[in-house]
Amino acid sequence: MLPEDRLTQIVERFEYLEARLNAGPAPEEIAAISREYAELKPVVAQIGEWRTAQAGLREAEAMLADPEMRELAQDELSRLRAALPGLEHALRIALLPRDAADARPAILEIRPGTGGEEAALFAGDLLNMYRRFAESQGWQFQLLELAESDLGGVREAVARIEGEGVFAKLKYESGVHRVQRVPETESGGRIHTSAATVAVLPEAAEVDVEIPAADIRIDTMRASGAGGQHVNTTDSAVRITHLPSGIVVTSSEKSQHQNRANAMAVLRARLYDMERSRADAERAADRKSQVGSGDRSERIRTYNFPQGRMTDHRIGLTLYALDRIMQGEIGEIVAALAAHDQAARLAAQES
Repeated sequence: MLPEDRLTQIVERFEYLEARLNAGPAPEEIAAISREYAELKPVVAQIGEWRTAQAGLREAEAMLADPEMRELAQDELSRLRAALPGLEHALRIALLPRDAADARPAILEIRPGTGGEEAALFAGDLLNMYRRFAESQGWQFQLLELAESDLGGVREAVARIEGEGVFAKLKYESGVHRVQRVPETESGGRIHTSAATVAVLPEAAEVDVEIPAADIRIDTMRASGAGGQHVNTTDSAVRITHLPSGIVVTSSEKSQHQNRANAMAVLRARLYDMERSRADAERAADRKSQVGSGDRSERIRTYNFPQGRMTDHRIGLTLYALDRIMQGEIGEIVAALAAHDQAARLAAQES
């Protein structure tokens, strides 16, 4: 049975927030109230659908006593009894605890793994794939750092992505992405296997991660592009070293002030991710049942170009639509991973 008391509490909280918004909250409260209201709205809608079906079921059962209404009541009972399991399942999914970071912007990091120049070219392909997916979602995609290889691949790329549900959708992308194809540099037509590592981190606010000034060293340097060509002639690039952890972050835009802000944002995201990973490790049994563990040493996906195939190894999903996937059409993959994670968490909760 669903917890009726909890459903009532959720609806009452939603109605309270709605009244606060209509009354005009203080400016400093608007963001927090609006965010909680938006999170509860789909849950309350599911509660409403389920309760309406339950009420309809009771009314139809009462109508059975009336000979003139019995046939109509039986039809209605059949319809509602068929619909209720699906409504209840959808409501249980809606009631699952939310990841507090789901609504946050994300920091996307891509680096080549094994495979030399071909791995760098593949890393560039992944960067373009995520950029196009972000555009299709109406998200903002801001490149914070890009180091290119001699052949136009990517040695390192860091981007900030902002929009509705960014981290919730992209958090399952962290891990090792493997590619199998004939490299452009291969004259013999042999298929090579190489890899790139993707990390998706929730953006952290200053209140989430406090970084004392004594814990960081900030160096400025001249920004340069691929092949050593200077982007500008001033010492605008910034490198920040977090001394306790050894994390190093760089940013090479034209504005030194913006570079410092970008680098601090990435550093906060990495430290916040470290703390989230530590908390996840303490719940190791649950973590093993979820696809969004964030383990970036795990090979999660293979892109086989000769066969036009993409396989996600965590959920056994294979799609023969590699051209479309590399053009950013990864919505089906994202949805399948989210559904698998929800099902695993629901099963763990009910066991």
